[in-house]
Amino acid sequence: MRSYREELWFNVPHRRAFVNITGRVASAVEKSGIREGLCLVNAMHITSSVFVNDDEGGLHADFERWLEKLAPHEPTSVYEHNRTGEDNADAHLKRQIMGREVVLAITDGSLDLGPWEQGCSAEQLGRTG
Repeated sequence: MRSYREELWFNVPHRRAFVNITGRVASAVEKSGIREGLCLVNAMHITSSVFVNDDEGGLHADFERWLEKLAPHEPTSVYEHNRTGEDNADAHLKRQIMGREVVLAITDGSLDLGPWEQGCSAEQLGRTG
């Protein structure tokens, strides 16, 4: 079995951000030379998620509102985790909801995605100041 590993790094300007990573993942698949198989894309940052969906601003805004209802940032005092001096418990919970990884098919050397599917990274604790 052939394998290939590449790390993608992102700096986002806000606490929460969505980054389309489809092109960068597709480029890594091309570099790998793998023609048929699976591509595991996992967020190795504890407050980041990876998901496949439509890359549309309105949908991202809907995700933000939905996540904030499920795990609001404030009041930070309601979270046991924040008693460590951090204020990021909500970011950990949001990451669990959105998911850590996706598995994408590789067919004929390319990512095999549906017509509107895009790979995105969701950061829940980017720059905070």
